[in-house]
Amino acid sequence: MARQRRTITYKDAGVDITANDRMVDLIKPIVRATHGPRVLGKHGGFAGLFRLGGKGLAGRGYKDPVLVGCTDGVGSKILLAHQAGRYDTIGIDLVAMNVNDMLTGGAEPLFFLDYIACHKLVPEWIAEVVKGIAAGCKDAGCALIGGETAEMPDLYRPNDFDLAGFAVGVVERKAILDGSGVKAGDVLIGLASSGLHSNGYSLARRVVFKEAKLKYKSRVPGIKGTIGDEMLKPTRIYVKPVLKLLKNTRLKSAVQAMAHITGSGLPGNVPRVIPKGLTAVIDTGSWQPPAIFGLLESLGVPRREMFDVFNMGIGYVLVVRPKAQAAVLAHFRRSGVEALPIGQVVKGKGGVELR
Repeated sequence: MARQRRTITYKDAGVDITANDRMVDLIKPIVRATHGPRVLGKHGGFAGLFRLGGKGLAGRGYKDPVLVGCTDGVGSKILLAHQAGRYDTIGIDLVAMNVNDMLTGGAEPLFFLDYIACHKLVPEWIAEVVKGIAAGCKDAGCALIGGETAEMPDLYRPNDFDLAGFAVGVVERKAILDGSGVKAGDVLIGLASSGLHSNGYSLARRVVFKEAKLKYKSRVPGIKGTIGDEMLKPTRIYVKPVLKLLKNTRLKSAVQAMAHITGSGLPGNVPRVIPKGLTAVIDTGSWQPPAIFGLLESLGVPRREMFDVFNMGIGYVLVVRPKAQAAVLAHFRRSGVEALPIGQVVKGKGGVELR
C-alpha cells in the first residue's frame, strides 16, 4: 500500500491568509475616512476609481489637466520604527515623501496607493502603518484608494518589512512650475522641517546608536523627549499651505520654482530647479537648525557632510520674485508654517554656494 503523502497548506509555507483577511477588516474604516466625493466604488475592489472632475484643494476644475505621478519609500527609518515598536509615523512619512515631491511642480495630490511587503503579516502593526498613511493623506488632501500587502517568508527575514508609496496628482498645464522663469535676484524662501524627515537614516542610526551607543529611550540635552521619538518625527507635509499660496491670484505668479529637500540636502536639491548660468547662494546662518542636527555634528559628522546628507532644518524651498518676499512670508505665517528668507539666486556657474 502506497504511503499517504502529508498535506501541506499555504500556512505551512509561511503565509497566513486569515491574517490578511483580519488586516483588511482593520484598515477598511481607516481607508474610507480619506475618501471624498471624487472617489467612486467601494474599498476592496481590484482597482481604485477617482473622478478627475470636481473641485479639490486647487479650488476648481481643470481645463487642460496634466497628471503627475510619484513613487517613493521611507528607507532605513523603517528599522528604527521596528526597534521602537511604533509604526504609525512612517505611514505619514510614506505619503509626505511622495506628495511633497509632486507639489514642487504645482500639482494637487489626488490619490495614493501603498505597497507593504513583509516576512510575516501581523494585522495589528500593518493597521498602524495604514493609520499613519491615512493621516498623511488627510493632511495632503488626497484619498487613499488602494494598496497591496505581500507576505514573503522566503524573501524577507523574520520581522523584516518594507514600504512603497505611489501618488497621482494633477496640475493645469499652464500652471506647471519647472524653474524656467527663475532669474538672478530671485529670493529663496525656506520652510522649516520637523527634523530629520526621512533621509540620511543609515548615517544617523550608525552615529547615534552604534558609535555613540545611545538607546532609543536615551535623553539628550536640547531635545524634547527621547532620541528615538525625535528621530521618528514624521516628515512635514507642505501641500495645503503651498497650494493655498498658488491659488492666490496676486501671489501665484511670484513663485518661479520649488524644491523638496530630501537626500543630498540643500546642495543636491535646490539646483534641480535652477536654470543654467545661475547659482543659488544660501546663507546658512539665517536659520537655527533643530537640535538633532547639532547632536549629529557633535558626534562626528563633518559640517559639509551634514549639508550634503540632511535637510538641516529646511524641508522645502520656494524661489520667488523679490518684490513678493514679504507677502509670501506673511502667507506662511498666517498658515502656521515657519518660513524665512535663506538666500538669493545670482549669476554663476550653477549649483549651490553655502555661505
